[in-house]
Amino acid sequence: MSIWTRISDALAALTSGESLATVFETLRAPPERSVAFTIAVIALAAKMAKADGQVSRSEVAAFREVFHIAPEDEPGAARVFNLARQDVAGFEEYAQRIASMFRGDKTVLCDLMEGLFHIALADGTYHPKEDAFLERVADIFGLSGTRFRTLRTRYAPDEAPDPYAILGVDPDTPLPEIRRAWRGLVRDSHPDRMIARGLPAEAVKMSEKRLIAINRAWEEISAQRGD
Repeated sequence: MSIWTRISDALAALTSGESLATVFETLRAPPERSVAFTIAVIALAAKMAKADGQVSRSEVAAFREVFHIAPEDEPGAARVFNLARQDVAGFEEYAQRIASMFRGDKTVLCDLMEGLFHIALADGTYHPKEDAFLERVADIFGLSGTRFRTLRTRYAPDEAPDPYAILGVDPDTPLPEIRRAWRGLVRDSHPDRMIARGLPAEAVKMSEKRLIAINRAWEEISAQRGD
């Protein structure tokens, strides 16, 4: 059974007029985490699209890139997106329910944030309202300001990305500790680990851009330090 069939089944369980936000209460079991993750990214992205007032073609393309949506599955993805956009529940309620659903698992919540960053930057611009939206979601998820800035540094356009921020370390951190941080991030980005955390196989592609940024940051720091 494809993930989109399982998503359709989850949506079919909603009663007439029931908020999409309530679906997160039914997807807490580990086998359904991939369904929950996919719905969460699409639903929050729909709320984010309202933040900057438009949905660009590149943002729609970003959905397809993250989730590899086949033509026959597009109606299901569109239904999730439209339900979230039309839902009277605000994005903060969505974020609170999602944080509860993943029981504060910061690694999975960071994965989810990366999916949102990927979609936000798909059109090559980073709108201030998108930044405010994502920062508030990260706060509700319980992610520290440092962790949010680390994520933003990896994705947001910047002429000179800070390699220390990308790795989540301070400039005065000893090199052996930076190396451990880099290796830990590489391990967490392995596809097998991501799938084990409940990410759908369709979303693992997000780790490619993350790994490029992580490895580039380490190479820059180790070169500066003469390692």
